[in-house]
Amino acid sequence: MIKVNVKRYDPVEDLHYTESYEIEKTPKMKVLDALHQINKKYDANIAYRYSCRAGQCGSCAIKVNKKAVLACKEEIQDNDTLEALDFKIIKDLIVDRAPFSEEVRDLNLYLGYENNESSREPELIKPEDYEKSDRLRSCIGCYSCLSMCPVLKKTESFVGPYFMRNLADISFDPRDDTSRNEEVIDSGLYYCTSCGQCTKTCPKEIDIYGKAIELMRAKIFNENEGPLAPHKLIRESVINTNRTVKPDENSDYPEGFIKKYHENNEDKKAKVALFTGCMIDYKLPWIAEYLVKLFDKLGIDIDIPEGQVCCGSPLLRTGQVDIVPDLVKKNYEIFKDYDTIITVCAGCGATLKNNYPEYGVELNVMDISEFLQDKLNPDDMNELNLKVTYHDPCHLVRSQNISEEPRNILKSLKGVEFIEMEKPDQCCGAGGGVKSGKPEIAEALADEKVDMIDKLDVDYVVTICPFCEYNIGDSLKKKGSKTSVINLMELLNKAYE
Repeated sequence: MIKVNVKRYDPVEDLHYTESYEIEKTPKMKVLDALHQINKKYDANIAYRYSCRAGQCGSCAIKVNKKAVLACKEEIQDNDTLEALDFKIIKDLIVDRAPFSEEVRDLNLYLGYENNESSREPELIKPEDYEKSDRLRSCIGCYSCLSMCPVLKKTESFVGPYFMRNLADISFDPRDDTSRNEEVIDSGLYYCTSCGQCTKTCPKEIDIYGKAIELMRAKIFNENEGPLAPHKLIRESVINTNRTVKPDENSDYPEGFIKKYHENNEDKKAKVALFTGCMIDYKLPWIAEYLVKLFDKLGIDIDIPEGQVCCGSPLLRTGQVDIVPDLVKKNYEIFKDYDTIITVCAGCGATLKNNYPEYGVELNVMDISEFLQDKLNPDDMNELNLKVTYHDPCHLVRSQNISEEPRNILKSLKGVEFIEMEKPDQCCGAGGGVKSGKPEIAEALADEKVDMIDKLDVDYVVTICPFCEYNIGDSLKKKGSKTSVINLMELLNKAYE
């Protein structure tokens, strides 16, 4: 027997309530089967949608344990909690889908000819001409991506991933000769944080950000209609300095960590190298310093080669891809002879792992938590007497599928009590160019994250992303929180210093 919790809604009484039911689980039982059995056994009259029962119609989408899924495909587990998607609820698990149909109509999501040539003869379309559009077409209209999008809950200026996918589909279709650029920008193209939640949620695994939003940003950049002004400054900085940022004034590292490191050290011709990225080199150089100290204590040789440049992530995320091939080439020449490249930035790691192969470059890249999780000895650590929680950077948990490794490290630290927050993998708002281009969205998402953190009464929130660290840190200070944000390397330094 298993217990299933269902969050229900009675529209007559305008009452939200939760009921729990015990049912017998059969092998590979789906959520939809569980709902059928509950209604049959208890005469519960729970309202829910379903049609094809084969993952093709999208009608049965609900949330299970706060994650959007198709009820006909998701296997039921003991003590699961079922609830409606985050839209207006009609009854129990049924939501009002009418507004989405109206928005499809309002956005004119159909192919059109600019000159209204209704008698135009169809042209032969080559496969390479419709490839971009074709890979976006398996959507079944379940709207799960809209329910899980964090930005949609903070602004009405963003139509959301489902509609962005539709707009990109039409924009890339060679049969459509009407420019959609202005419409796409007005629909909130630059509000997306690149968190990847829509892709992770999508039952058809459509890469909505990478193959729709990101490519639309690149298209609009190539046609000189974007990006936002702050994004253009990032590109100028990379062109002029190979970095997206400048060192802080009065810093102990006026020319960055790498430059100062090589004043007193030479590369050891090690098999492992550190890719600092712009933020660690210029804004958080002490993180690299802690890494070097820790590796010395662990007896691991590591090089920090000169000549490395921006990974290209901020340019890729904002569509400014013209100078990325040159960055890839420079970094490949620097790192090609190393067995392993370590990153301490989620965005850099995701870019080196996922985007560089698109440019023909394959490097063995490991996040610092991947590399260290089986190399630390608790007997060598100090007793810290701290309570911590962990924030999953989007470009680590979804782009690199790294979640357990940093938690394993935190749980191994002596005197550290690890407490999980409510939604550790919810975006903090720092990515996708939003922190610079739409700071009000980044602030709103960070504030929501801090509200989760403050409920825990912890000393530190740990992360492995400089952008998350800055964004969450700004909100913690603004709200006067007792909690501080800390990079994993800084916490490990406290354990080993």
